Amino acid sequence: MNPTPFRIRLMAAALLLVLLGLWELAVRGWGLSALVLPAPSAVAAALWTGLDSGYFWPHIAATLQALLLGLAAGSLVGLLAGMALAEFALLERVLKPYVVVSQVVPKLALAPLFVLWFGFGLLPTVLITALICFFPLMENTLTGLRQADAQRLQLFRMLGATRLQTLLRLKLPAGLPSILAGLRVAVVLALVGAVVAEFMGASRGLGAVVIAAQGMMDTPLMFAALALIAALGLLLYQGCLVLERRLLRAHAVSEDSC
Repeated sequence: MNPTPFRIRLMAAALLLVLLGLWELAVRGWGLSALVLPAPSAVAAALWTGLDSGYFWPHIAATLQALLLGLAAGSLVGLLAGMALAEFALLERVLKPYVVVSQVVPKLALAPLFVLWFGFGLLPTVLITALICFFPLMENTLTGLRQADAQRLQLFRMLGATRLQTLLRLKLPAGLPSILAGLRVAVVLALVGAVVAEFMGASRGLGAVVIAAQGMMDTPLMFAALALIAALGLLLYQGCLVLERRLLRAHAVSEDSC
């Protein structure tokens, strides 16, 4: 018998508790300094102190703002670019190499340039985040739009549908699973992009907290910030899964009613 979702979540929570317990025992048993590897209890204390005092909240808000703005901009441009490249083969042959080159350049190397060009603050972080999550949406949209059923395409042509009508009513619904998979990847990469960009000179954000904690040699605070980044990424990913399930369910219902 397959385990229920509740049991799966319970097993995952139990595994986390076991790992944290082993971590705590290892630190205490080996007498490791908190500077090298803090115990989970020390990390939890730093996390609670930062949340209770309000220290973390402006940084969480700053990271979320940069992440959501960059994700929205990068996903929109990626979606539109994928649609354009899928519809026009010549455009794909001309522009695809430049798109690939823009992605193979390390974003960490671009961050200082963006700070130099646009100054410190929110804009460089948003731009780097958008650049990072642009490619998954573009590539998955391009792939998904080309998965439309050939017989349905032929039917649309026979009925005299325009290219725009075929795109909106056939290709986009058919490519929805692939597009949403790209969005899931983009959400994770958007958080990575926002934090990496904050490493390079932001005064606020969880990435800035990590750098500040490193400068102060406060390893528990650094781990607490990393825990918040991980929790934030997990919540966003789960939210994306919920959105994906609802959209695919609505699409399946509309397909059945046709």
